Amino acid sequence: MNINKLSIIIPVYNEENTIHKILDKIKEVELINKIEKELIIINDCSSDDTKGAIHRYLQSNSTLPITYFEHKINKGKGAALHTGINMATGEFLVIQDADLEYDPQEYNDLLKPIIMDFADVVYGSRFMGSKPHRVLFFWHTIGNKFLTFLSNMFTNLNLTDMETCYKMFRTEIIKKIKLKENRFGFEPEITAKISKIKGIRIYEVGISYYGRTYEEGKKIGWKDGFKAIWCIFKYRFNF
Repeated sequence: MNINKLSIIIPVYNEENTIHKILDKIKEVELINKIEKELIIINDCSSDDTKGAIHRYLQSNSTLPITYFEHKINKGKGAALHTGINMATGEFLVIQDADLEYDPQEYNDLLKPIIMDFADVVYGSRFMGSKPHRVLFFWHTIGNKFLTFLSNMFTNLNLTDMETCYKMFRTEIIKKIKLKENRFGFEPEITAKISKIKGIRIYEVGISYYGRTYEEGKKIGWKDGFKAIWCIFKYRFNF
């Protein structure tokens, strides 16, 4: 499959200490088949100096194709993704968190099933393959696997990591989906909705994971897990 551009959607909230580092990592990536990159940063009304950090980066990296947008009020990660998806112009798009938990060098691993014209959607799984994974929270791992299991029960998919950040979509497909969840319910919602698309081709590839502690800035918590459970049930019956 011929792809000219990959849109990289980056939702940001209070990441003044890491945003320049993840942008540097994305900048260093050379995509296969000379695919161009389009970076779309959505600042979800950060309360720290994320805005200043981004503007300083833009000034010193003027040749990097970055589109920047701000939410005037904090709406949540899902809402930031909705904005970024609407702005994407690449044939495919990928979600990239602004922290340093995922490695942009692995975009090419996600792209390979697409280039070979096998996939319309590719999930990067933290629970398959032999790439490095930081050893952190036992109950987070159990929670992620439980949510994936529950999601699979209702979608009839056999994913290993529904909650992964790294999801790559054919842009024209995801733009047609009416997304509702403004916060961390995005993951089960989008998974439920793509599973209902006739003929959709979904693949998984193994990725590495460099997780953060809460002291290092991790934001998702147990309340988000309960919200995800509700969304799994909700979108099983409400498309």
